[in-house]
Amino acid sequence: MPRILRQLREEHADIARLMDILDRQLSLFAAGRRPDYDLVRRIIAYCLDYPAEIHHPKEDMVYRILAERDAELANAVGDLQLDHVRLAEKTRALAEAVREVLTEELVDRAWVHDLTDDFVQACRRHIRREEQQVFPAAEAVLTAADWASLETRIDRRDDPLFGKAVARHYRGLRDEIEALERLATEA
Repeated sequence: MPRILRQLREEHADIARLMDILDRQLSLFAAGRRPDYDLVRRIIAYCLDYPAEIHHPKEDMVYRILAERDAELANAVGDLQLDHVRLAEKTRALAEAVREVLTEELVDRAWVHDLTDDFVQACRRHIRREEQQVFPAAEAVLTAADWASLETRIDRRDDPLFGKAVARHYRGLRDEIEALERLATEA
C-alpha cells in the first residue's frame, strides 16, 4: 500500500476516535445532561485545523490524479473535493453553534443536537466512502510514478493532536482523549 494511503487511513482512524467522543457527548446532550462543550469546541477547532488544512488537501491531490487517469471511475466514486467543501461548511456551522452555547446565547437544543449529529454522521459517511471506494480505486489506478510525485508535493506537517509531538495548544485535548478512552475500555 502506498505510504500516503497508509497515512490517510491512520488519520481516518484518529478522526473516527474524535467522532466517537462527539457521539458520546451528543448522547449526554440527548439525555438532558450537559455535555463538555469545551471538549466539543476543541475537537471542532482541531477539525478546522489539521483535517481541513492538511488531510483533505492530500486526499484532493490523490483524487485529482485519479480523475485524470480514469474519469469514469472518479465519477462513480463521487466528487471528493465537493464533499470536503461540504464538510468544512458543516464544521464551521457547528463551531458557530458551540460558540453560541458557550457564550450562553439562547440556542435551540434540538438544533444543536441535529447539527452535531449531522456533522458526526457526515464525517463517518465521508470516511467510509473514501476507505471503501476512493482509496481502493486510487490504489488500482495510480502508478508508482503518480505516488512518487504525490510524495514530493504533499504537506508533511505532523498532526498536532495525534502526531509524535503534540502541539502545546492540543496537549490538554490529547490528555482528555486518552483519559476518556481509558474510561471507555474499563467500562
